[in-house]
Amino acid sequence: MTVRTGRRRRPGSPAAAAVFAIGMAGTTLPTPLYGLYRHQLGFSELMVTVVFATYALGVIAVLFGAGNVSDVTGRRPVLFTALGLSAASALCFLLAGGLPLLLLGRLLSGFAAGLFSGAATAAVLELARPGRESRAGFAATAANMGGLGCGPLLSGLLAQYAPRPLALPFLVHLLLLALATVVTWRLPETVTAPHRPRSLRPRGVRVPPAVRGVFAPAAVAAFAGFALLGLFTSIAPTFVAQTLDEHDLAVSGAVVCTVFVGSTLGQALTGRFGVRTALPAGCLFLVLGLLLVAGSLAAGSLPVLVAGALCGGTGQGLAFRAGLTAVSAAAPPEHRGGTLSAFFLVAYLGISLPVVGVGALTTVLGLRGAGLAFAGCVIAVAVTVGGYVLRRPLPDEDHG
Repeated sequence: MTVRTGRRRRPGSPAAAAVFAIGMAGTTLPTPLYGLYRHQLGFSELMVTVVFATYALGVIAVLFGAGNVSDVTGRRPVLFTALGLSAASALCFLLAGGLPLLLLGRLLSGFAAGLFSGAATAAVLELARPGRESRAGFAATAANMGGLGCGPLLSGLLAQYAPRPLALPFLVHLLLLALATVVTWRLPETVTAPHRPRSLRPRGVRVPPAVRGVFAPAAVAAFAGFALLGLFTSIAPTFVAQTLDEHDLAVSGAVVCTVFVGSTLGQALTGRFGVRTALPAGCLFLVLGLLLVAGSLAAGSLPVLVAGALCGGTGQGLAFRAGLTAVSAAAPPEHRGGTLSAFFLVAYLGISLPVVGVGALTTVLGLRGAGLAFAGCVIAVAVTVGGYVLRRPLPDEDHG
């Protein structure tokens, strides 16, 4: 299936990236607010990770069941659906008076993120002008990580310094979603002859045989990087409050944002190094960041935690963009949406499974012990995949 751009002058790749960022911001908006929900609803730290994992399971379900639907129906219908699910999620949080609506809101948010991940990434790449494919690759990954980082920063600031901390962040996001809907309406469709699928049954995700040699190491590196993101977007605010005795929600949001700032920085550097160098370098920075995070857990130091977030985020960004670029370049156009969704599926397994494990371990080892065990496991994964790509480098597709 080939792609096309609109004949008239219409919003292009940057506009699609903005829609992507707004959609992803909503998925991390509740992060600094979990402490308030715990106080209001009275649930445990393990339940925080379960609430978080509900989001990740929603993402995984959509990526597995409908990851390639935008290749058939078109990018715009899928983006509209994702925006609607994001709005429904925000409404659940606005009305939440107990755990069921909180879980439903996170599940809907996960559904939205799953749709955004494949369709919005493909739209940003396909709307790029000739010769600007590399910039579009950065725009897609930066919109993803930048949006995820802006969510906790926005909600932390609003919750700390504005009234109605459990309502105003979601009201603001609803306004942003309305703006994103208008922009999406004006985006050109990039799929030729989009149509309704013949069957609504789950089709799963499929990685074409020609892509598998590139896909495996790239996806495992993404798994390790997203595990770090999962730690910061679920457990880090609790660690900052309980262990470091820092109860300013804006500070908690900024700490979480730092890992995504590092990710965006790493993605910017990927274009300078190319895929062949960026992926193993990303694994190295990820390991260094995890060592710093472990050091902050042991010493109870906020500056070391921030340094670990920045360093580990940089490694995640390097590896993530390198892997995404390599996988996207290797995938045939008619299977690009599904292949990218498979890539994100593995990544979101990384953001969910290890985090639930950390939550369970906190009941036995405490917050510090669980965090140290987590760091050790993810370091082992990052070292393994880094060593593999040093021996068998990926094709160098990205040079700026």
